[in-house]
Amino acid sequence: MPLRDHFRSPVNDTHSWDEVHGQWPGEIVRHLTTILPTGFRSAPRVHLGSPFEVDVSTYDLDSRDPDTNLASSAGGTATLTALSPTLTVEAELLEQDEYEIRIYDVERGRQLVAAIEIVSPSNKDRPDTRELFIGKVTSLLQQGVCVSLVDLVSVRQANLYANLLQLLGRTDPAFATTTPHLYAVTVRTRKSLKRRQRQLLDAWFYPMNVGQPLPTLPIWLTHDHYVMLPLETSYEETCKVLGIA
Repeated sequence: MPLRDHFRSPVNDTHSWDEVHGQWPGEIVRHLTTILPTGFRSAPRVHLGSPFEVDVSTYDLDSRDPDTNLASSAGGTATLTALSPTLTVEAELLEQDEYEIRIYDVERGRQLVAAIEIVSPSNKDRPDTRELFIGKVTSLLQQGVCVSLVDLVSVRQANLYANLLQLLGRTDPAFATTTPHLYAVTVRTRKSLKRRQRQLLDAWFYPMNVGQPLPTLPIWLTHDHYVMLPLETSYEETCKVLGIA
């Protein structure tokens, strides 16, 4: 069955895109249990970066006298003077939505070896969130973690894989004519055996199109051992469970 456009009619008339993003990680984990070798385990991780507010009427620490708090908690008279900050500004500390699957080597202390990131609209909607997402991917790659990106977000034109390559001063020949905004890619780092152990980056890039089947991704568990993950299988099961035609 083909890839649907989960952000436009007719699919989004009856189903929200985050239904697929929320269900799909679990279905991918279900499939991975059948193909991962002994000693490797996968787990879903869904984290929504929505901001929250504390009810100041019931929990207003800022309005209390810091010396009074210290005295009451210590049972005596406060002798410390509260320090005034040198700067106070409004600050939006960004949190991002995370829809991902993590694969661990449980025989090496549950070491993280691979991560599959399902891109959400908030990951690519503006420069600062794209930069934050690429920073996360870069950090994983620096730790030797294989990272796969799966981007179904049809209403945002950015390509986070292209942004990653731009950070490295590189590009992919697949972008010769256009940069696809629907795609799946696996990226990993490794040491060169011929060039003084210099770090190399390998990528397996697959453009995707609405109406076409999803690709099969290589997921590297070690430098020389990988499994092939057919995205189509878990995607179709997700749509079936959610009743998406």
